[in-house]
Amino acid sequence: MKSSGSTAWKGPVKFRMPTAENLVPIRLDIQFEGQRYKDAFTWNPSDPDNEVVVFAKRTVKDLKLPPAFVTQIAQSIQSQLSDFRSYEGQDMYTGEKIIPIKLDLRINHTLIRDQFLWDLNNFESDPEEFARTLCKDLGVEDPEVGPAVAFAIREQLYEIAVQSVTSARESRLSKKGRRGSDHGSASKASGLSMDLVKLFSFKSSVVRKRKDLDVYEPAVDMLTNEEVDALEAREERHAR
Repeated sequence: MKSSGSTAWKGPVKFRMPTAENLVPIRLDIQFEGQRYKDAFTWNPSDPDNEVVVFAKRTVKDLKLPPAFVTQIAQSIQSQLSDFRSYEGQDMYTGEKIIPIKLDLRINHTLIRDQFLWDLNNFESDPEEFARTLCKDLGVEDPEVGPAVAFAIREQLYEIAVQSVTSARESRLSKKGRRGSDHGSASKASGLSMDLVKLFSFKSSVVRKRKDLDVYEPAVDMLTNEEVDALEAREERHAR
């Protein structure tokens, strides 16, 4: 698997998600008054802040949660948005970066595992479209799997984008001149690309070699009700 065609960006760009839509992955796991609410979704950081409270109130009403959950949900979303916005305006190096994305997800009765390379330099990539294509190719019928796959991709891209900001900052501090800093960063990025290509046994493309198909091909398993119950019980014990 691979992302769609890349648009080259040279040198640093201002921080944002390396995707066509600049959406923040938000993950909620709130326990309060004996009840638990878990969810994962994306949020547009440009939306007005009052939309967060509106969303929290609507969620609590729809799920019949205790009213106190409104504050808990709103605060968690706002905290994650604040973290994202704290990086806005800062330089992040893209250059020639091919990074590994790994999936190991359970959505309802579907267990899906895969790993592939993603072009961090492609600011036109669409994780949602990629996930839809993946599910279609694998014959996955559960409509909740595609959004979960896209979210997992976005979470990993977000983490790597934050690391790119840190790398850009460290490069500026450690190099004596702007030209030396740019060259050093580009060299590191190129080295990372080559290391990842070797790691995944790829050469000039991300097409899987025949001898690696058993290792790198996607795996989808359907779990029984008993297996799902056992996994959920285990997750609950870990949460406690």
